[in-house]
Amino acid sequence: MSPARVLLLTVFAMLAFAGNSLLCRAALKDTAIDPASFTSIRLVSGAIALWLIVRLRDGAHGLSGSWPSAFALFIYAAAFSYAYVSLTAATGALLLFGAVQATMIAVGLWRGERLRAWQTAGLVGAVGGLVALLLPGLSAPPLQGSVLMLAAGVAWGIYSLRAKGSGDPLRVTAGNFLRAVAFTAALSLAALPWTAVDPAGVGYAVASGALASGVGYAVWYTALPGLKVTSAATVQLSVPAIAALGGVLLLAEPLTLRLLAASAAILGGIALVVVKRP
Repeated sequence: MSPARVLLLTVFAMLAFAGNSLLCRAALKDTAIDPASFTSIRLVSGAIALWLIVRLRDGAHGLSGSWPSAFALFIYAAAFSYAYVSLTAATGALLLFGAVQATMIAVGLWRGERLRAWQTAGLVGAVGGLVALLLPGLSAPPLQGSVLMLAAGVAWGIYSLRAKGSGDPLRVTAGNFLRAVAFTAALSLAALPWTAVDPAGVGYAVASGALASGVGYAVWYTALPGLKVTSAATVQLSVPAIAALGGVLLLAEPLTLRLLAASAAILGGIALVVVKRP
């Protein structure tokens, strides 16, 4: 694969991942759809899109995945949707990314990995930025939404760790999305008294599931073999920044000094941890 194609696919994937935050926030802010319905439509449309992509690529070969991973995927998607009832796109994306990386780093340390001095400094800086973002104040994000998004990040971190070495990532992801439909159906049934949908909300949810999730993952897994490990890790630092810019330009969200300072500390600290020096 040519470097130009790898770059194009990578940019598309990062835009898609950031798009999930923008689509979810726009749906829950500007339309009548409820979080449970958004979650269900997103997962169902994502499962259909991924199944079609795998079917076109591999023919009749079956999907893979597992029920525990599917449950982690469902927890991520549900907590993600409920968090965006109150969080801005930028804050949500930053909390999600920070929680994902913190979970994966913590599991690595528990398994015996050791951090170098600059990585330890980066971890301390990232945690400090996260604490500073959540401290009470006029510009602090809502506590309930923040806790839900942190839970979504932990769930996605667990999902990502389980996915390592589990086989073809696209078939695994497709199988997990398909299994997660059972969990989200139960959520929608439990939330039936509060169900509310409209065409715009459904459209946002389908776009989030089929395009930003389904096609986004397929494109990312296509680009991944052409990227170095450090490049693959660091390029994902762009996702919260893209979500923040999109929130300001498309959703008229404020960009506070606290958010800018916390973003610099969290993303800069994580970059120190994940980028290994020669």
